[in-house]
Amino acid sequence: MSFFAFIGTLEIGLVYGLVALGVYLTFRVLDFPDLTVDGSFPMGAAVAATAIVAGINPWIATLLAIFAGGACGLVTGFLAIRCNILHLLASILTMIAAFSINIRIMGRPNLALLGEETILTPFENFAMDYGFDSNLIRLLVVALLVVFSAWFIIRLLASDFGLGLRATGVNSRMVSAQGGNTALYTYLGLALSNGFVGFSGALFAQTNSFADVTSGVGTIVVGLAAVILGQTLIPGRKIWVAVVAVIVGSVLYRLAVAFALSSGMFGLKASDLNLITAVLVAVALIAPRMKNSFNRKKKRAATIKKLA
Repeated sequence: MSFFAFIGTLEIGLVYGLVALGVYLTFRVLDFPDLTVDGSFPMGAAVAATAIVAGINPWIATLLAIFAGGACGLVTGFLAIRCNILHLLASILTMIAAFSINIRIMGRPNLALLGEETILTPFENFAMDYGFDSNLIRLLVVALLVVFSAWFIIRLLASDFGLGLRATGVNSRMVSAQGGNTALYTYLGLALSNGFVGFSGALFAQTNSFADVTSGVGTIVVGLAAVILGQTLIPGRKIWVAVVAVIVGSVLYRLAVAFALSSGMFGLKASDLNLITAVLVAVALIAPRMKNSFNRKKKRAATIKKLA
């Protein structure tokens, strides 16, 4: 793998780290199986790209993308809570509807951003003026945005609101019995999660200079892979450990995929990306169980040896 490809892989891994943060909030914190991310990711990209092409400031366009992603989460929450639709089905309905809405937003299936000013343009110009590597500067800017997002989630989950959010995912009946509004926590949790996914979509569009309605296909699988892989490699009960783990998992996942494809290992091709993802997720899910089983057998053997 070349240095340029390595930097690009780190960048896309960090961008999808925001997706991993959103998936972590729904699957781990809220215990809500949410497939909306396959729709909110391209929606963030579509809104940001359309706004930038229309001449809106890139930072404001990115903020609009975050709100658009959050709106997708609110729709899923409404269908699940107010309409009593199964959580998984509610998110699928939102995801399907978002596909058509994204085409409406862009006016076409894809939209190019070549030559348009993005949030990265000033930093790229700075790098060119002072002789720095623009790719490294881009990577640093994306990394800072992801670190700030991670810090925000850590602070939020450590607050009273975050405590209520985590309690809702663990035992919603207990929260209701204590006078907490579980519906409100679920609405805000879904909005926050998909807001981060929309932010990721906006960054993806600006770093790759295009937005496409199909860019969200398989996003949920990538997010799950990052969460499961990260928390398997970096286990811990503390909030900051879990948040850091999912971002690290996203980067490691992208590096593993890039290495497998670039090296031609096992004859893998770009078309095998979904297969690689499925295998990595399966291994990450099986590994903790195998580890626990091995530890139990080891303890049992030690106990028998001690009794003998």
